[in-house]
Amino acid sequence: MSVVGRVESLWRYPVKSMGGEELHEAFIGFAGVYGDRLYAFGNSTAAKGFPYLTGRERGEMLLCQPRFRHPEYAKSPPNLAEAESRGPGLTPVYPSPADMIVDVQTPSGDVLAVDDPALVALLRDGDGGGTISLMRSDRALTDCRPVSLFSVQTVRRIGEEVGAEPDKRRFRANIYADLGTAPGFAEDAFVGCTLRVGAKAVIAVVGLDPRCKMITLDPDTAQANPEILRAVARGHGGMAGIYGAVVVEGTVRPGDAIVLVDPVDGGALVRA
Repeated sequence: MSVVGRVESLWRYPVKSMGGEELHEAFIGFAGVYGDRLYAFGNSTAAKGFPYLTGRERGEMLLCQPRFRHPEYAKSPPNLAEAESRGPGLTPVYPSPADMIVDVQTPSGDVLAVDDPALVALLRDGDGGGTISLMRSDRALTDCRPVSLFSVQTVRRIGEEVGAEPDKRRFRANIYADLGTAPGFAEDAFVGCTLRVGAKAVIAVVGLDPRCKMITLDPDTAQANPEILRAVARGHGGMAGIYGAVVVEGTVRPGDAIVLVDPVDGGALVRA
């Protein structure tokens, strides 16, 4: 086992395709980061395999900022300490939906409950007549896997390729990692390996993250810069960042070590 990096920052996105929030600590469970993508908006005109309304269609969604109404309940499962203290560590329960309700600040400054019909009406405006409906799941409504990781070195590498370093928030990762002196896209070598993040959480890295129009959108303005996606497509096969499945649940904090449990072929990484 070797330390390959540190957690640079932690993020979750209470509503799919809306603004994210930086966390001082995050409980990473089998379903993903606690409170991540808890809500989404369904779109009746979308494909059945991906039935969501997202920033791909409505870039303004990125300018909506969700916040948990009861942040004290949104930090971690209510029985986490008791569950971890028993036996090998039991799976904690999730709170009631009422404890995890989200309010959304719209671009105009209005604050609406996530289930307010006025928010649905706002999202429907100009959407071409499709039916927009709120979706909720304790399992994070992520595109592919529960947890995403992206290195700050990869952000810098993409910046070099487009001539201006992009805001890391474009990539909407849960864990941003500092891999020390490793080059950009070094996290690609983790695929097929297992990482321990912090004292307990273990993540099996199962694949690269295929990127889409979302990374072209500025998180503060929703203005698109297509060159970012073109650079990722040209130089990296359209992939940037990695996806993981959670093997062992645990709490993670910025600065925590990222430990490679399984070896990487070729020894391409430089230890942080």
